[in-house]
Amino acid sequence: MDELTSIIIVLADSGPLTRECVEHALASDRPVEVILVDNGSDDGVPEALDRAYVGDDRVRVVYNRANLGFGPAVNRGAVHARGKWLLVLNPDCLIDPDTITRMGAHIGPHTGIVGAVVQDASGQVDPASRRRDPLLGRAIATKLGRGGGIDIAGPLPAGAEPVEIVSGAILLMPRAAFETLGGFDETFFLHCEDMDLCRRARDMGYQVLLAGDVQVMHGKGGSSRHRPVFVSRHKHRSMFIWFRRHDPAATNPLVRAVVWLGIWAHFVLKIPGQLLRKKRR
Repeated sequence: MDELTSIIIVLADSGPLTRECVEHALASDRPVEVILVDNGSDDGVPEALDRAYVGDDRVRVVYNRANLGFGPAVNRGAVHARGKWLLVLNPDCLIDPDTITRMGAHIGPHTGIVGAVVQDASGQVDPASRRRDPLLGRAIATKLGRGGGIDIAGPLPAGAEPVEIVSGAILLMPRAAFETLGGFDETFFLHCEDMDLCRRARDMGYQVLLAGDVQVMHGKGGSSRHRPVFVSRHKHRSMFIWFRRHDPAATNPLVRAVVWLGIWAHFVLKIPGQLLRKKRR
């Protein structure tokens, strides 16, 4: 358990919690390096962290000088990684010293991805911690409040549990599995890239596991609050890409067209509320 873990954190005007995220990461009880990949931030945080850790070879800042998207940024960070394991971590997530050790304890020869239970400061668990593939039938069941939907009800496991999707806020992967999968699919600019990665991992015979005994605090949406419409547009675009690639229902041209119209109508209807909330902030 003394192998190096490379922690990849993507920044995009992610805010002051990023500093705390890095501090928590460096306090890990196992050897780590932190690779900060900046997607053209204007808040000065990447540069401040670069200066703060200039004498610490465990921290490296990679500047993209433009917003390349989440998945592409992780892939560029992985190029610089030296660790046997990769931990993809959101900049508003705070890990404990033993988080990586406890997640890593569940990695076996066929494990591709290990996720954790993501929760807010009040202890409320994010449903994205474990989900089923968002197939059309399941999405409809979720909207109607019926069982068999995307979200998985019931108590969390005491240990590791095979699931279809874990939250992309924190993902631990053997570097070999990440490279076999080709990293994140860069067609996804933002959102759904974690669902795509989990699906491709399972399709290649890897296990996707939820470490139900590991909880991680997630601040939620540091950069999305500044650009809600921008983020929402890419989220809806990614939803359709995932549907088109992975849902058997997408083979029907009529169904595909109806889903496309529904996704973009939903995007348009959400814009007024998003702009109003941004103005109030």
